[in-house]
Amino acid sequence: MCYNNAMITNQAFKFRLYPNAEQRPALDRQFGCVRFVYNHFLRLRMDYYAAHKGKEKQGLNYNDTSRMLTALKRQPEHAWLQEVNSQALQVALRNLDTAYGNFFAGRAKFPRFKSRRDKQSFGVPQHFTLDIERGCLTLPKLTPLKIVVHRPVTGTLKSVTITRSPSGRYFASLMCEVEVQDRPPKRKGKEIGLDLGLKSFAVTSQGEKIDPPQHLRRAEKMLCRLQRQLSRKQKGSQNREKARVKVARLHEKVANQRADFLHKQSRRLIDESQAIYVEDLNVKGLLTNHHLAKSISDAGWGEFLRQLQYKGAWYGCRLEAIGPFFPSSKLCHRCGYRKTDLTLAEREWDCPECHTHHDRDVNAALNILFEGRAKSAMKRRAGIARTQTPGEIRARRAGLRTRKLPPSGVE
Repeated sequence: MCYNNAMITNQAFKFRLYPNAEQRPALDRQFGCVRFVYNHFLRLRMDYYAAHKGKEKQGLNYNDTSRMLTALKRQPEHAWLQEVNSQALQVALRNLDTAYGNFFAGRAKFPRFKSRRDKQSFGVPQHFTLDIERGCLTLPKLTPLKIVVHRPVTGTLKSVTITRSPSGRYFASLMCEVEVQDRPPKRKGKEIGLDLGLKSFAVTSQGEKIDPPQHLRRAEKMLCRLQRQLSRKQKGSQNREKARVKVARLHEKVANQRADFLHKQSRRLIDESQAIYVEDLNVKGLLTNHHLAKSISDAGWGEFLRQLQYKGAWYGCRLEAIGPFFPSSKLCHRCGYRKTDLTLAEREWDCPECHTHHDRDVNAALNILFEGRAKSAMKRRAGIARTQTPGEIRARRAGLRTRKLPPSGVE
């Protein structure tokens, strides 16, 4: 069997930018114009809806705001909008329209106004060049920017997004269209159940326990000290700005450490396994517990599951999710006895039916493994029936032989 199907997908490559003293004000001007356009038309869309609610046309879309932007740039008091890349302003309107779409689809909250104190960004959809040999990125109406390309760039360049973090660092995210080969499912490797937690970041069904890094907890002492120093500085002073940058850099360091840990662990598990079974955690609902919210956010479960999902699709590892209401910790994986009075403080317990001593997390991982295997087997049996036509199903039930066509992409 030969798998020759290919999938076209988008992949981003993030690199560090080092603008000089003359280029930083130009980038800041671009950030400010994009932020102004986004906030200006967010206010217009809100006002238009308030004035036309219940009428035939009660909202503005991207085409309406695009025409209004052209008229806005012709006004003398807004002539400074013509000094920056016009397509970056159009991208801001696209982002605003996408934010409205996500809100109406229930995927996000209502769009909020952008602040100059948060992360700044603008997008360039075309007319940019990347010179890897010289280490330069050329953007419209800007001189070439120094860029450090620390990894190979594959695929076709589609767009670039320039960002400035609250700590003052500049980055370029290159969006490329790449062709990913459809890899066959792994035939070698182990099948594991994975139980995520706080005492241990993850516990596998084979008994391996991954200790939680707790990057934020370890940095809390230094963070409290820097926050106190920041609160004592006079607002608007240079010393306050320096103190703010120190706090932002420590937060950025914690975020980078967490991302590095999650990428390494997810890639290792994907490489070692042919199938991984996990719980479909409702992380947003768990964060409502204010006693554990900080620890849950520091663990990064949602990002870890996201990385397992796309890396598994890339490298041929199957990922199956178990329902969030499956009592993985309360079931005995040997006899199926359910301990209904199990509390969160009990890390070990004995089964009264088969007298098996259980480690809470390892037992949960084993139950997830067995439940995942059973669910996967049911899917395979149902998938065979779904891939057959109604005529083939009737013929199979009647005991007739049918001729099957080979699946596409298989020789």
